[in-house]
Amino acid sequence: MLDLKNITAGYERGEPVVRSVSLGIAPGEAVGLLGPSGCGKSTLARVAALLHRPDGGTVTLDGVLVTGWRHRAPRELRTAVGVVFQSPRLAADPRLRLRDIVAEPLRATGRQIEVRERVDELAELVGLGGDLLNRRPHEVSDGQLQRACLARALVLRPRLLVCDEMTAMLDASTTAALVAVVERYRTTSGASLLAVGHDRTLLDRWCDRTTGWAEL
Repeated sequence: MLDLKNITAGYERGEPVVRSVSLGIAPGEAVGLLGPSGCGKSTLARVAALLHRPDGGTVTLDGVLVTGWRHRAPRELRTAVGVVFQSPRLAADPRLRLRDIVAEPLRATGRQIEVRERVDELAELVGLGGDLLNRRPHEVSDGQLQRACLARALVLRPRLLVCDEMTAMLDASTTAALVAVVERYRTTSGASLLAVGHDRTLLDRWCDRTTGWAEL
């Protein structure tokens, strides 16, 4: 499903934060990536999600060697990956209502006809009831906004979900609810998961296996 080989990546030339790291995820497998803050695991997650071009190494997704990142990646590869970041406040446009945040990927890929049915379906799945879909980010809690961000990540039915510290800013009950949503989606779709975090107990319970950063 996903094969990262000898990845070196950073944000300034000559100063990599990830050095020669390799990681593989099989179809339908859930892998936890454990490491302390600042070790480079979020950078690796962005490479895996096709959002950051590595300085070295290769990324293979569904047997296809990736040669373009972000909007330069082929659509069939871009839409194969859904990603949820740690901070929903930074990941969501504050001007949009939650309904439009969830619908962003559909509109960006020309699937306007699917918006209403798919957004309502996912709102029920992630627990955005009542009038929450009509509110803007400043009108909801972090947990409610992260529910919308998770729905957005699932809206195109990705085959790989990357959760980068998805629950780090959430309380225990919301964490449990969102992990359950991810697992329900994986059960019905057969999708793979890369879950990045620093809580070994959570990752061990959530994933098929957990890999420490020092083991890569």
